[in-house]
Parts: sequence; structure tokens; C-alpha cells
Amino acid sequence: MRTPSRRAVCVSAAAGAMLAAAQARAAVKSAPGDMSLGNPKAPVHVVEYLSLSCSHCAHFHEDVFPAFRAKYVDTGKVYFTVRELLTAPAQVAAAGFLLARCNGGTRYFDILDQVFRSQGRWGSGQIKPIFLEIAKENGITEAQFEACLSDAKANDALSSRLEYATGVDKVTGTPTFFVNGVMLQVGHTPTLAELDAAIAKALSKTGGRR
Repeated sequence: MRTPSRRAVCVSAAAGAMLAAAQARAAVKSAPGDMSLGNPKAPVHVVEYLSLSCSHCAHFHEDVFPAFRAKYVDTGKVYFTVRELLTAPAQVAAAGFLLARCNGGTRYFDILDQVFRSQGRWGSGQIKPIFLEIAKENGITEAQFEACLSDAKANDALSSRLEYATGVDKVTGTPTFFVNGVMLQVGHTPTLAELDAAIAKALSKTGGRR
């Protein structure tokens, strides 16, 4: 019986790791309206359910996400997806998401970031002018802004995304994270170290390396 060469063993191991990573990605189903960053073929898929009226979500995106993105998303190690949920005041969160998807969502992540950073200005209750200001900064006219908020198809699509969140992924609060389909603690803002651990665990199941 011929003994496999070391090269053949290495190639076989690499192929096995690639297959495991592909299977892990396949296990994470895409959802209606997913908005994503990074390499779709990355070995780890991180999904965040967020609400634009959630202060904990804002904290994550201001204080944790930049380092997380630089370490994992921009390097091709993680495919990052945002999915939407509404928290009180729900109408404000809904308006923010509809704004972010104006013009086909080409400025989606930039607008999300600006809406989160505007939360500290909401105390007056005059939030619509703030959103209009954000719209104009992203090349959206007042007429386009109004049209996006009142668009029946866009509102129906948002309702479908919310139904998926609660009916399929069983999400009850924000922020909620999934790492290769495994849900982390609901309503908890993870630190970078906690995400490091979750990603390392996911990679260990795929044979991948950070």
C-alpha cells in the first residue's frame, strides 16, 4: 500500500478546512434585505440585529465596530451583515432605516453611523429635521427623503424584514449577534475581546485560522 506524501496530506487537510468553512457559511441563511460588508467567502459570518433607536447599538458602532471592522471585515476574515429590528420609539427607528435605504441603500452604512451619532440630539423631540440634515449630507434631497419615508413598497419590505427577525431568527431585542449561526447574548453589547473569542470558536469548528 502506497503511503500518501506529505504534500498530499497537506492538500487534503486544506481541502477539508475549505469544505468545513463553506459548510459553516451555507448554514447561515441569507435574510430579506441583508446589508453586508466584507468578503462573502470569509470563513466567519457575523450578523448583527440592531435598531437605530437603541443606545447600546449606538455604543457598539461608535466604540467597538471600528476596531472590529479593521481587524476582521477589512482583512477578509469576517463577512458582516446588519439586520433590522425596531425598538422604542419604533417610528424613529423605522424612519432611520427607510432613510438609510434611500437611493438603493448606496449610503446605508454611512447613514446608520450618522443616525447613531445623532441620538444625543433627540432630546428636543424634533428628530425629523435631524434626519433631513443627514439625508442632505448624503446627497438625498428633501423630496427624495419624504418619498423614501412614505414609499409603500419600502414600508412593506421593512415589515417583511421584521417578520423574519422575530419569526425565523427568534430575535427579541437589540443588539443581538450571531456568529456562524450561533446566537450570542441578547441585548448585550459585546466587547472586541468577546467577539474575538466567539470568532475563534467558530474558526475552530471550520479548521480555519485567524
